Amino acid sequence: MDSEGIEARRKRMKPLMEEEEMEVGDRTGPEIVEKQGTDTNIVGSEEMELSITNILDKIEHFTQIVSELLESGKTMFKELSNEFEERLITIHREQVEKWQEETKELRLLDGSNEEESAILHNARFVLQNPHIDS
Repeated sequence: MDSEGIEARRKRMKPLMEEEEMEVGDRTGPEIVEKQGTDTNIVGSEEMELSITNILDKIEHFTQIVSELLESGKTMFKELSNEFEERLITIHREQVEKWQEETKELRLLDGSNEEESAILHNARFVLQNPHIDS
């Protein structure tokens, strides 16, 4: 383990040790040692220290897993969001193009109908008034 990890563990363990120190009081238990006249640490059994180290390893490992899951989740949602946005834009564009094509066809049909209506109107006029041509 690198020195930063050890230092971080020591800092995390220090509040735990201070709590245990307050609980120990005058009872027989772990030996309380003065360190340079200011810091008081509890020296526990090697087995307890190993157990605490194992728990801290589990915490660190779990924290790393959660961090990785959060990052992969963010990435996944960002990709899904981008795909959703692209797909929605494509659907919109295709629908608008379809309606524009329908509009174009309707205008052509309307123009054609207007021409045919004018021809029919002229034909009706000619049939109703045959003597004008002669």
